Amino acid sequence: MKKTVLSLLIVLIFVSSVSAQTKKISLSEENLLEQWQLVDSQAANAWKIGTVALDPNDLRHLVLSTPKEGDIPCLVNTVPGNWTQLNPRPGVDIYTKEKFGDCTVKIELFLTKGSNSGVYLHGEYEVQVADSFGKPDDKLSQGDMGAIYSAAAPKMNAAAEPGTWQKYEIEFVAPKFDAAGNKTANALFKKITLNGKVVQENVEVTKPTGGGITMKESATGPLMLQGNHGPVAYRNIEISQP
Repeated sequence: MKKTVLSLLIVLIFVSSVSAQTKKISLSEENLLEQWQLVDSQAANAWKIGTVALDPNDLRHLVLSTPKEGDIPCLVNTVPGNWTQLNPRPGVDIYTKEKFGDCTVKIELFLTKGSNSGVYLHGEYEVQVADSFGKPDDKLSQGDMGAIYSAAAPKMNAAAEPGTWQKYEIEFVAPKFDAAGNKTANALFKKITLNGKVVQENVEVTKPTGGGITMKESATGPLMLQGNHGPVAYRNIEISQP
C-alpha cells in the first residue's frame, strides 16, 4: 500500500512539473506588441487580434470581427487575398520575444483558399502552412501543408479545407553545441501531427530551412509566424519545454 501511494505521489509530482513548463501565449490587443515583434520593424504591420471567417464572396479573403464574450481570440494576418499579384508583397513575419530550446508547439490555424504561411521553430526551421486540401498523397511536395519546408514532404495529406480550424502538434529537438560553439547535433523534428495524423517523424535538418530570421542556428530561438504569404489566423498557441 505504501509503495502504491509513493508511486502515485511521484506521478503527480511529475505531471505537475511538466504542466508548469507549458507556456500559453495569450492573444489580445494589449499584449500583442509586448510578446511579439516584427522581423522588419519598418514594414507595415497587418497582424490584428479578432475572430475570423471566410469572405463568402471571395474565399481567398478573411473577414475580421471583434471578439465577443466567449470567443477565442486569434492572431490574424490581414493581408489581401490576392497577395501573389501584389508588388511589393504585403505583410511581415512576426516572432516571440521569448526563446525556447527543445519544445513541443501546439497551434491552431485558419487558412483562406490558396493561402500560405509557416510556423518557424527557433525562427529558422519552417513547418509549412498552405492550402493543400484535396491534393493526392503521391503529388505532395516540400511546399505542401505538413511539410518541413525544403527538407521533407509530408507522409500523407492531412490538410482540411480552407475555412476550417486545423491543428499542429510539433515535437522539436533543438540543435546542440559544445562550449566552443561547435554544433554537435542537428535539429530534429521528432514528430509532427496535423489534424490528428502523423505527417513527419524523426526528420533531421542540417541547416535552417529558408526564410528564417537570421539563417543561423543556435541552442534556443523564438517561435515565428510567416506573415507575407497570404491571409491566415492562429490561436490556442502553447509551447511546452521538458
